[in-house]
Amino acid sequence: MDFIKLIFSVIFSIVFIYMAIYSLYLFVFSVVGRFIIVKAPPVAASFSKFVIYICAYKEDEIVLNSAAHALTIDYPKDKFHFCVIADSMKPDTIDKLKAMPLQVVEVVFESSTKSKALHAAIAATHQDFDAAVVFDIDNIAAPDYLRHINNYLHAGNRVIQGHRVAKNTETPVAILDAISEEVNNHIFRKGQRVFNLSAAIIGSGMALEYKLFKDTMAQIDAVGGFDKEMGLVLTRQKIHVAYADAALVYDEKVSNPEVFKKQRRRWLSAQFNLLKTYGSTGFTELFKNGNFDYFNEIYQTAILPRILMLGLMPFMLLIALLTPGIGPSWQMWLTATILCYIGILIAVPAQFFNGKLLGAVLKIPLIFFSMLALLFKLKGANKKFIHTPHNPNTN
Repeated sequence: MDFIKLIFSVIFSIVFIYMAIYSLYLFVFSVVGRFIIVKAPPVAASFSKFVIYICAYKEDEIVLNSAAHALTIDYPKDKFHFCVIADSMKPDTIDKLKAMPLQVVEVVFESSTKSKALHAAIAATHQDFDAAVVFDIDNIAAPDYLRHINNYLHAGNRVIQGHRVAKNTETPVAILDAISEEVNNHIFRKGQRVFNLSAAIIGSGMALEYKLFKDTMAQIDAVGGFDKEMGLVLTRQKIHVAYADAALVYDEKVSNPEVFKKQRRRWLSAQFNLLKTYGSTGFTELFKNGNFDYFNEIYQTAILPRILMLGLMPFMLLIALLTPGIGPSWQMWLTATILCYIGILIAVPAQFFNGKLLGAVLKIPLIFFSMLALLFKLKGANKKFIHTPHNPNTN
């Protein structure tokens, strides 16, 4: 009996260490991100030349609208060039795109991925550019987006992640997705920069020096999670990722629970696959080369989605209350739970505390159990491209 108790104590202690460190991580970066502001660079005296890649897979109506919006960006017209990678588009859509002042790269893959699309676009881009920007098919950049990115480039930053925000909050699931995006922006981007750590790269709205972009993409052929792999490749070279909080890119949030599950399954699979591939290099880079930024990126591939933490922390607290003397005390679990919840709540922007929030919160238990089930259904999710459909009415 004592041996069984010892085994459970060890297991609970390991689980506690993992979850307590994660809770403290969320709390610290959330608090510093709220109270310490990293100043934006001054306005640049000249304009960099950008190529902006729009990755478009099917969904013809959306790409036409996004491309039209993109051309209205407030930036010198001779200083930016749009390239739409049209994957599996209708001939009529291709003709309409070619009638616009932009480049169209037509591609059809047996198995489509964003990495393949960008490789094809790079091969078709022959002009000299200072930097490359990547947008998704549904992204709408704020008019001053490029001006903010330009300021960061001229301040010496080689990689800049823009601030992706929701352009739709019409359902409880979309609201939760929008909140999740902003919590990520706050903790994994704004908070990270306070400690001079790299902001987490998202799959769109980011800019890289053009040569660096080409060299980095040459090392990436991911089915899913190319952005996370990009972050690992860059930080391993000690190249930091800046965060332009004012460079807004409006992004469609998932409204349908089933689509949400498929998207998160793909993301989780990609995340844990990268942990499996790169995880062992984290400590080597930390202790051999002093690369804490890379180690931090590795750590972020090992953490659970916050929606799971919201459910697991009080569950483990309850277990501790019901099993005194086995593993960490309930007081320790309570402290970790409070840190976790405060860290997440502080990161939620004030505009989300409105009448719609209650309906979204009521969806959390359903999404929690869906996400928990996904942890056991990740096999094969990272071997095939899973397309996230968009709603034309949100553009």
